[in-house]
Amino acid sequence: MAIVLSVLVGLGLAAACGFRVFLPLLIASLAVKAGWLTVSPGFAWMGSDEALIAFAVASGLEILGYWIPWLDHALDVLAAPAAVVAGTLLAASQFGFTTSSGGQLLQWSLALVAGGGAAGVVQAGTSLVRAGSTAITGGLGNPLVSTVEAAAAGTITVMSIVAPIVLWLLLCLMMVLAIRWWQRRQARYVPSTAAGSGAAAA
Repeated sequence: MAIVLSVLVGLGLAAACGFRVFLPLLIASLAVKAGWLTVSPGFAWMGSDEALIAFAVASGLEILGYWIPWLDHALDVLAAPAAVVAGTLLAASQFGFTTSSGGQLLQWSLALVAGGGAAGVVQAGTSLVRAGSTAITGGLGNPLVSTVEAAAAGTITVMSIVAPIVLWLLLCLMMVLAIRWWQRRQARYVPSTAAGSGAAAA
């Protein structure tokens, strides 16, 4: 069970990096320093004062930067690889159970594939949402999108630490609801298209 929880926490922290790169690192650093989050051997530095200050400054600059419409696109370009790196790092901090069987190579390989992959997928999704917001609102709606993203990053990070099982149950539920909504939408669209084609032929 401990391994399952470590995996859930690691993946949750990694996924949060897809919304914001440094905010999950900041919250994780605070949690490590307070003793609320246990990390793998070699990651105790995350709870140091130096790491905490660095993540706090980087988080503040990142959040402020995303509120500037023309700058958020430039940050997206940089955030894509940075999110993968941050997601890999946070996942590796929780995947210490692999060192007893396969060493650090297995630990970092799993972290890159699972954690980095989760962060990359989420970050790609946020870029698409921002691109849509720019097309619809001319960039005026981007600060609101950025605020929601920052809130999502913070919420997912905290829940990953406090209640990882609840977090993933909620995410699975949201995924199921999204799939059903899409299926209903497609089911309504296909008959109306078919009816329109029949009328045109008549």
